Amino acid sequence: MYVCSCFGITEEQVKQHADAGRCTPRQIASACKAGTDCGSCVRRIQAILGRGAGGVTRTKLETATPAQPAPSSAPRPVPPALPLPLPVPLPVTVPLPAAAGAA
Repeated sequence: MYVCSCFGITEEQVKQHADAGRCTPRQIASACKAGTDCGSCVRRIQAILGRGAGGVTRTKLETATPAQPAPSSAPRPVPPALPLPLPVPLPVTVPLPAAAGAA
């Protein structure tokens, strides 16, 4: 049965790619272009891979890589605090009395 009618990819071909280690729709797409045109087959590909709603996910066992050392839990040194500038007083303005002869 065809899964991707845009590129003529069958369910069997998707399963073959999955058995070869391609375990995500993106990996399947890079192998055979399924799901890269109209996108209507992506959910079907997910279902075949076991990634549909409530399905079990497929995972490929990778070769073990040496563990990276955990980052040090020691606190990082804190740079000394910079002195804060002293506040500059704002000028106080006082209203001038009205001139005696001005009206």
